[in-house]
This record gives sequence, C-alpha cells and structure tokens, in this order.
Amino acid sequence: MSASITPLPVRGATPQVGFDRAELTRILDLYGRMVAAGHWKDYAIGLGRDAAVFAAFRRTAERPEIRVEKRPALRNRQGMWALVNEAGTVLKRGHELGPVLAPVERRLMKLVEG
Repeated sequence: MSASITPLPVRGATPQVGFDRAELTRILDLYGRMVAAGHWKDYAIGLGRDAAVFAAFRRTAERPEIRVEKRPALRNRQGMWALVNEAGTVLKRGHELGPVLAPVERRLMKLVEG
C-alpha cells in the first residue's frame, strides 16, 4: 500500500520565509562556538513573510549584537543573505551564507586566540 500526503489548503495564509536544516545548522554551529568562547548568551529566531532572522545577544533583554537575515526577494540583486550589526548597519551581504558569516568567524578566532 502506497501512502500519499495531501496538504490541507489554508485560506488567507501567506508564505513564510524560514531557514532550511543546513542553513540553521551552520548558524547554530557558529552560535555554539561563540557561546563556548563566552561572548554570546542568547538568541532569537524571527520568521516572517519577507525575511527569516537569527539574532544573537551578548546578554538577554538587549538589542542583538548581530542579525543574520535571509530575504529571498533580494536573491537576484545583492544576495538574499545579510549580516547586520547592533546599530542596523549591513556589515556583509551576499548570495551564500558562508561568506556572510565570515566576519563573525574571524572575530571568533580573535576571541579564542586572545
């Protein structure tokens, strides 16, 4: 017997942007290493119609130190990935997640060495 799954139609629902497993694994790996280095303490994930956002915090209940944003609408322009600092300035933008996370990876190396 072959099983098939039929999705239920949802009226008025708008598609939601999210992270796939590989993207979230990459981001959480970096987060875990920053926690181990004693730099980050908390994180939040926001999923919306236009963007998915991963925010990392030095301390709970403050503005995030960095945000990793995925905006598929910008895929064909400057890239759907962005690294945004606490002040809201875009530090890095690109088409692939790895190079966008590179500035944080470099900072982690300095934290571990120093």
